[in-house]
Amino acid sequence: VTNVWYSVNGERLGTYNGHTGAVWCVDCDWDTKNVLTGSADNSCRLWDCETGKQLALLNTNSAVRTCGFDFSGNIIMFSTDKQMGYQCFLNFFDLRDPQQIDDNNPYLSIPCSEHKITSAVWGPLGEFVIAGHENGEINQFSAKSGDILKKAKEHTRQINDIQSSVDLTMVITASKDNTSKLFDSNSLDHIKTFRTERPVNSAAISPTMDHVVMGGGQEAMEVTTTSTRIGKFEARFFHATYEEEFGRVKGHFGPINCVAFHPDGKRYTLTVAVSPHWVFSFAVIVIDSS
Repeated sequence: VTNVWYSVNGERLGTYNGHTGAVWCVDCDWDTKNVLTGSADNSCRLWDCETGKQLALLNTNSAVRTCGFDFSGNIIMFSTDKQMGYQCFLNFFDLRDPQQIDDNNPYLSIPCSEHKITSAVWGPLGEFVIAGHENGEINQFSAKSGDILKKAKEHTRQINDIQSSVDLTMVITASKDNTSKLFDSNSLDHIKTFRTERPVNSAAISPTMDHVVMGGGQEAMEVTTTSTRIGKFEARFFHATYEEEFGRVKGHFGPINCVAFHPDGKRYTLTVAVSPHWVFSFAVIVIDSS
């Protein structure tokens, strides 16, 4: 079940009921009108943000790992897992064409047969999607032709998360190779590297400061035999320019799976998606980082 919360005081407003499996990804459009969710129940669903009504159901052959609206809110993308004999696909639907939704027929479907997509975000102007793969590679997929526009291979292991800067000019990655890296969105040029001693599950760029926050820790399967000190379960802050760590926030007893900054830049949260007014999450921890 996906929950929606007020980001100001943590009050829960309601739920979006319909999925029967774990929800792997959540996104809301720019005006917080619609919500998109992808699940292990082999479906991607579109919801009315305010009422919780399901607007569209897109069935897939495998779990939906990533999803997102382009900046206009008219085009959605989602990727499916490589499992149960099915390969990974990156699908694009135009919400302005009801026939695509009714027929469950994307206007573009890109097969990713070699290495599945593990994270993805839209690039500037909605011209392409930046996708991270299980082999550490980053690809730009054209939202019109499906061609790979650019590639980058700076990570040595799986990319767990990709998030954009507020102006969409940069993206930050989080990887199992114990690093987080900053890239130019258009050129995929590698800009900065932030190093840790444990796998990084998620990283985010501050919308107001030259800061990044990272979360991760020891692999979940090993947590039961590890103390919080050794497991490195802190949220870690780095300066985006100097690559230096300047702060940590403790408190978690297991790996941090996702981090995001509040749009005002003064708070961050363990969350799935953040809009200017609402937080979409299973469990929310908001901490003043000022």
